[in-house]
Parts: sequence; structure tokens; C-alpha cells
Amino acid sequence: MGKGGENYGKREDLGGKSVSDKEVFPAWSKDVKECEEKFEVKRDYGLSEDEVVKRRQIYGFNELEKHEGQSILKLILDQFNDTLVRILLGAAVISFVLAWLDGEEGGEKEITAFVEPLVIFLILIVNAAVGVWQESNAEKALEALKEIQSETACVIRDGKRISSLPAKELVPGDIVELKVGDKVPADMRVLRLISSTLRLEQGSLTGESEAVSKTTKAVAEDVDIQGKKCMVFAGTTVVNGNCICLVTQIGMDTEIGKVHYQIHEAAQEEEDTPLKKKLNEFGEALTVIIGIICALVWLINVKYFLTWEIVDGWPRNFKFSFEKCTYYFEIAVALAVAAIPEGLPAVITTCLALGTRKMAAKNALVRKLPSVETLGCTTVICSDKTGTLTTNQMAVSKLVAMGAKANTVRSFNVEGTSYDPFDGKIQDWPMGRMDSNLEMIAKIAAVCNDSGVEKSGQHYVASGLPTEAALKVLVEKMGLPDGVSSISSSSDKDGLRCSYTWNKIEKRIGTLEFDRDRKSMGVITSSTSGRKSLLVKGAVENLLERSSYVQLQDGSVVELDSSSRNHIMQSLHEMSSKALRVLGFAYKEDLQEFATYNGDEDHPAHQLLLNPANYPSIESKLIFVGLAGIRDPPRKEVRRAIEDCREAGIRVMVITGDNKNTAEAICREIGVFGSHEDISSRSLTGKEFMELANPKAHIRQSGGLLFSRAEPRHKQDIVRLLKDDGEVVAMTGDGVNDAPALKLADIGIAMGIAGTEVAKEASDMVLADDNFSTIVAAVGEGRSIYNNMKAFISFMRPDP
Repeated sequence: MGKGGENYGKREDLGGKSVSDKEVFPAWSKDVKECEEKFEVKRDYGLSEDEVVKRRQIYGFNELEKHEGQSILKLILDQFNDTLVRILLGAAVISFVLAWLDGEEGGEKEITAFVEPLVIFLILIVNAAVGVWQESNAEKALEALKEIQSETACVIRDGKRISSLPAKELVPGDIVELKVGDKVPADMRVLRLISSTLRLEQGSLTGESEAVSKTTKAVAEDVDIQGKKCMVFAGTTVVNGNCICLVTQIGMDTEIGKVHYQIHEAAQEEEDTPLKKKLNEFGEALTVIIGIICALVWLINVKYFLTWEIVDGWPRNFKFSFEKCTYYFEIAVALAVAAIPEGLPAVITTCLALGTRKMAAKNALVRKLPSVETLGCTTVICSDKTGTLTTNQMAVSKLVAMGAKANTVRSFNVEGTSYDPFDGKIQDWPMGRMDSNLEMIAKIAAVCNDSGVEKSGQHYVASGLPTEAALKVLVEKMGLPDGVSSISSSSDKDGLRCSYTWNKIEKRIGTLEFDRDRKSMGVITSSTSGRKSLLVKGAVENLLERSSYVQLQDGSVVELDSSSRNHIMQSLHEMSSKALRVLGFAYKEDLQEFATYNGDEDHPAHQLLLNPANYPSIESKLIFVGLAGIRDPPRKEVRRAIEDCREAGIRVMVITGDNKNTAEAICREIGVFGSHEDISSRSLTGKEFMELANPKAHIRQSGGLLFSRAEPRHKQDIVRLLKDDGEVVAMTGDGVNDAPALKLADIGIAMGIAGTEVAKEASDMVLADDNFSTIVAAVGEGRSIYNNMKAFISFMRPDP
């Protein structure tokens, strides 16, 4: 193949390990033309079939490697790699042999003599069966990871468009077209945006709480995953727009491939649970004590089976009785068997099984029995933010409308932490008596919106962009003003009655799509009376630049002066300081070009909508009406749970892929940090932490810690450092990016509702309610069980 392809990071036999970053061409830091030259491909023609064959010989197929698991025989033998189990096995074998020999000597075998060894054998078999069943599921996380990969891709080869090529056949250099709803088949460089904007949901891979806008512009070479705005990653989903991309990494060299390797690596590092370590110590001590006692008992009775005469002060004429020697050996062995606590494994298994039932009642579903007692020993909880400490559902928390005068504003706090339209209300809201300004905000939020909310089982989920879905929920909480009758529809079952009504009153006839330059979206509507309007929402600063007027509380419109602008900007800064994502609302009614337009493609105004370059001029001289602050809100119970952890001596560390400001604001709100505490030394990005000269000193700090913008390898390294420092670590998470750390932690805890299958399969416990407070309750239950089992072992005495 060509020179460019040969230089591009070849796959090497590294036992499943991805090539290092030094060998990978940094496509994100190069412009589009340079990327095409490097991979020797033209976007309009693609690769030739001959070139595809050559590259596949070098890079292989676009699939994750399958690691061979342990054989059943190896799994069975591993179950006996335990001191106490080996003691019991030895005791059972000896008891069985002695029972057999006694029967031979007596002429008939007493059935009762075989009861004890058979019971021990039965206990060991059941114990081994449970262990094999648990460990045979260990590689399921890797299988679940494969399921999130795309099966097909739309590819351009030999100048032809192949709409459904098996994704495994992609090679570096392939040209791929992506559209809304597509799952990305490989790591790719964005070459061209077909739509005005492109957004991807990549939270499961990076931990970001919002869809990410993508661009064709190159970025710095040393940026983290979240900063690679011109790259799309395998397993993520397109939620808005379509584009042309260049495949740069496939299979194990993709970001998901690296996660796959890290999960496999973590599985090889699994250690014994704290209880098992103590049982091994107990077993070793018991072995030594029993061995010494048995040897002493046997030696004390040597005189009965070994006799001699003393001649000239020296022993002579030794006589040895094999029968008596065997008899006293049997006594010593019987003493050893009696001293061994045969019932210990059964008692421990029973305690753990009962513990799983109690935890299940508290929404903590235990996947592996030893996890129950590990929870009780937990000293550090490393928690993901999105979906664990927060709801992972965007919600409007503050609404700012214009006041009665030009230089005044009104603020409303909005309750609710989910997409449920009936969750919470707006404080001090004039139900049924909405003024004209609030009516316009509701209208814009409902109509200038492409998302929705659907009821799935007992939960409400967003369809489309989460921020837009949050606005739809806000509209329902605002209600309808007097004089506006509700229009029933199929949306009623999803609670979107008000949004549906506004969309019937103001019918959309044209859309000005969102783009990164304007940072706004607009829709042209035709009311039931035939009046045309432009409704706009977007970044507040950008809307203010294009606004000339402001609408007051009574609906009157006045000029936007510096005083009004300053009040609006002050509200914006207050909300931004609390890590809220703020959207502004504006409108325009003097639309001369669209006065007779009704969506007809032959109308001259339709041509204006086909060219995004016209959008800024159309969205000019706007009338500003208000703004809303949106966030992924913290769960109500988390603050109390954090306090419970502190009282129980458990440290809480937050490790998230989200941005630093948002994470810090949430941590202050839930009590990980004080509201005015200096956290400069306790809040670091993953990259900053890995560059510390002494990272262990950092994690030893008392109190809470925050690691933001953390990549999967950062999370895994933090967990490994904590374990090396003697901590018992519980790790929570819901995304693909959390799976390696979940697998490595002493106990991995996945989210049952929002969690990916990859995270669930890598975990030891699943939270049915995705609630951090459930972890704290489970830890309390685990401590109780652990203490009970310690008491049983401590007070157990050998039989006399």
C-alpha cells in the first residue's frame, strides 16, 4: 500500500494492547487536507477495493478482540486455592479413608462413619459450583462492549456510495457518511459538515452530561478526549446533523478498544476480598496449630507402639507395633478433624445469601456474593457524577422574565429533577394568570424546539436533545394562560398537553437550524390568525447582540438600552456561576419577506432558508423576552448520604468526565465541598492529577476530592493508587468509560436504570434506583453482615 498508510500506526501483537499514542497519527490536530494526504484518499472517491484489501492485511478487521476465558477445569481448581478449603478437603479425604479402614477391620462398614466426610465433600462441591458460576460470567463485560458497536456503515469506495457495508470491514482511510440516529462505527476525523451543525451523544464514553457539537477545525495535539471536537468515536450516537468522516482508528485502536483492553487488564488484577484474606490467615494459623497439636498427641503416645530395652544406658531391641501406630495416628487425625470448623463455609455462604436479600429490598442488587462483605469494609467511595450524584436528566432550575420596567427582571425558581412534567412546580407562579411576557417565553420554549418527552414504564425519558426536552417540561409547569383552551392529543399521555397546544396555535412553517457561529435556533411560525412570527432561542450573549428591543411584563415593547442589557447580563452571570447552561428567548414579528410564505418551496422566501448565511440577517432586530437556566440536577437524597459517609469514616471522591466548573458546583451543592471552601488543591482534572509528582500524597488528603475531565485510564489509575495505599475502594458508574475502574475496584457498583450493559457486566453490584444514597444504605448492611461473620469466626472453638 501507499507510503502514508505504512506510516500510520501499525497494529502489533501486544496481547490485545492498543498501540501507544506515540505511534498514532494525531488526526485531530491536523487540518482536513493534511489528513486526506496522510491516508492517501479523496473524500469524493474513497478507497479502491485493492487498497482496502492491502490495508486489511495490515490492520485486520474493525472488531474487538475476543479473549479466551479460563477453562472449566481451571475454574474448578481455582476454587480450591484457599487455605481453609484445602484443610477441609484434606480432612474429608483422611476421614473417608479412616472410615473405610475401620470398616475393613471390623468386617462391615458403618454408614454413620461416612456421614462426616460426605457432608464436608457436599459443602465443598456447592461452594465450588457457586464460585465457578460467578467467575464464568467475568468476561461478559467484554461481550456487552461489543454489542454497542455499529453493525453497518454508509461508505464511499471507488466513487460509489455503499449504504450498508458491514462495519467490521472498515479500514483506516475509509470515507464514511453519518446521519442522525447513526451509531459511529469507528474513530473518525470529521472532514465536512453536510448540515449546519453536528452533535453527538458521547456521555457513555466520556462522561459528559450534554451532547457535544463537532467541527472540522483542528485542535491542539495534547487535548483530552473531550477536547477532540473534530473527532467522532466508535459507539457514540449522532443526535443532530450529518457529515462526512475519515476513518482513523479501528478495532482495538479505537477509544472503545482501549476500554476493552483496560477491562480485560483489570479482570486479571482481581484480588481476594477482605474477608477471604482474613479467612486465609485464619486457615493458615489453624493449620499450624492443628498440625502441632496432632503431632504432640501422636508423639505422646509413641511409647505405646514403639518399645525398647535400656542396655548400658542406651536403648536396644526396638519393637514397633504398626497396628497401635495406626490407631494413635487415627486418634490424632480425628482430633484434627474435630478441630476444623466444617460448617464455616456454609455459615458464611448463608450469611452472604441472606445479606443479598436484605440489600435487594433496598434496591441494591448484588451480582457476586463476596461483594456483600466487601461493602462492609469500604473506606473510600469513588463516585461518578452524572447519573449517580445527579439524575442524568436535564431540568430547568431557574426562569428569568422581564419586569414591569425596562431595567427590571423577575426570577422564578423551578422545582423538579427529572423529565417528569408533574415533578415539582414553579415557585410563586401565577397559575392561569400568565402575563404577556411569560406567554411569549412559553410559546418560544414549546415551538422553537425539536425534542420531546416520552413515558417509558414508570419513567419519563427525553427524545432528542436533553436541554430542549427540559424546556418542554418547563412549558408544562408554566401551564396555559386564561383564554387559551387546551387541545387534547396523543401527547397527553406523555404530559405534553401545553406544548402541543402552543404548537397548534403557532404552526411551524420554516426552520433556521442551529449553528456554532450564531449559537441560536429559529423557527418561522404562522398563527391561527395568519400572523407570521420568528421565534428564537440560543446563547444569551448572541441574542442580545442581535436584539434591539425588549418585551416588558405587560407585553409592551421598548428599546433595549444599556441598563436593561446590564440587568440581563447580571442574571446570566449569576446563573453561569452556578454551572447552569443558560438559554435566552427572543422573537420578531416584522417579517416582510415571509409575509405571504406558508412553507411553499416555490416561494422566494424559501430560498432564503436554504442558505445558512442568511440566518443572521433574518434574526436581527429581535425582541428579547427572557432566559432559562438548565442543569443536570443533584439527587435530593445525596447531601444526607454524603454526611452519613463522613460520619461513618468513609471518604467520598467524585471522578467524572464532565467539565470542571459544573462538577465543582455540584460538589459544593451536595456537601462534598463547603459552599465557600477553597478547593484549589482538592479539585483537579484527570490530566493535572496524572502530572503530579506525588499523586499518592494528593489522594491521602482528608475530606472530599474531585477529579474532572477524567478519561477511563485516569479513573483506573486513581482506583489502583487507592488500593495500593491499603484502601478498600467502592467505585460507581454508568458509562462505558467507567467499566475499567468498576472492574478494578474492590467493589464496582453500576446504575440499573441509566447504566450501560457494559458497566453492569463489569460491576459487582447494580443499583436498581441509580441513587447514591442506596450505596450508603448497602454499606451499612454490609458492615452488619461483616461484623456478624467476624464474630462467628472469633468465637468459634474447636470441638473437645
